[in-house]
Amino acid sequence: MLKHTLKIIVFFVFILVVSCGDAPVPKPNAYLRLSYPEASYSKSDLDVPFTFNKNSFATNVGLKKMAGQDNYGVNIEYSNLKGTIFLTYKNIDGDSISLMKFIKDAQNFTQKHTIKADEIVEQVYINDERKVYGMFYEVGGNAASQSQFYVTDSVNHFLTGSLYFYTKPNYDSIFPAAKYLEKDIKQIMESVTWK
Repeated sequence: MLKHTLKIIVFFVFILVVSCGDAPVPKPNAYLRLSYPEASYSKSDLDVPFTFNKNSFATNVGLKKMAGQDNYGVNIEYSNLKGTIFLTYKNIDGDSISLMKFIKDAQNFTQKHTIKADEIVEQVYINDERKVYGMFYEVGGNAASQSQFYVTDSVNHFLTGSLYFYTKPNYDSIFPAAKYLEKDIKQIMESVTWK
């Protein structure tokens, strides 16, 4: 009987040892970790009537002369992020009617995104020292462009810009890249100097 009891005790001890382990726990939701290099800005060296600071992370900067006197398009490409900041410069040469038309066009262009946007946050920009005045728009949601802006000196120069990605807009997916490039757009606005 002792042998039989000893076998039962050993069996139960064995079962206890084998069965004691970590209980299965479901894995928590994971979040994609994207890291981008620290921004390093340098002054642009383009043959246009203004200068600005651009991020060295930009892979290509293209310049195109547009129709009209002293009108230019500048594309700042970020191939690693599959995005581009498009700048458009227009010489207003003291024509206040053209200035008002360009400002209204820039505002209407942003408002066209309200169909897909969850929100549009406006931030006024004023720098009296460099005579740069404008507006920055942060567009939330699945809109085609997440950041847009315009700046002017109110007399001769008008510059507008917008950010686009080479993909169908899915705000959750492009959010980290959009936030990274939003800083570059603000750096462009804050560093614009008219020639």
